Amino acid sequence: MAEAATAGAAVAGPDGARRCPWALSAPEYVAYHDEEWGRPVHGDDALFERLSLEAFQSGLSWITILRRRPGFRAAFAGFRISAVAEFTDADRERLLADAGIIRNRAKIDATLANARELAAWSPGELDALIWSHAPAQAARTAPGTLADVPAVTPESTALSKALKKRGLRFVGPTTAYALMQACGLVDDHLADCVARRP
Repeated sequence: MAEAATAGAAVAGPDGARRCPWALSAPEYVAYHDEEWGRPVHGDDALFERLSLEAFQSGLSWITILRRRPGFRAAFAGFRISAVAEFTDADRERLLADAGIIRNRAKIDATLANARELAAWSPGELDALIWSHAPAQAARTAPGTLADVPAVTPESTALSKALKKRGLRFVGPTTAYALMQACGLVDDHLADCVARRP
């Protein structure tokens, strides 16, 4: 099992099912991997949440964000764009003092600015913009190991540029690709992973 994990291939978990090796590094990861990661996510608020959390994750491990997600949801009004767009300077100070989230000033400011920007968009516009950058799955080969999974793709670079052009922050190509993976625009579960879609 350790050899497979080192090589980046799918690994048998406690239930015997093979999973992407990162999914077995912490108990919270198993449920996230099996039930959320790579599953299609739609809706402006849901995508705003994922976009925001991916930005907060930048430079950190995803498990740090996953364990604080309830705190993030409470602090950011469930990531309802209309609510976050109305946050005041007092809310900003509250967020900077909230130990339940990552208290990074630049990332908090970006999340608030992004909400204000998105509040002016038409309903469904964020969803449509993000999903317009999904590559054709038929053109993608299922990755055999983690080494086959890219960090950036032409589509994520294009998505990043499109989001930045529309005024959004903390949406670089790597963050955009992580969003695409998490929200099911691409299926980067390994070829023999139990969670890979047929």
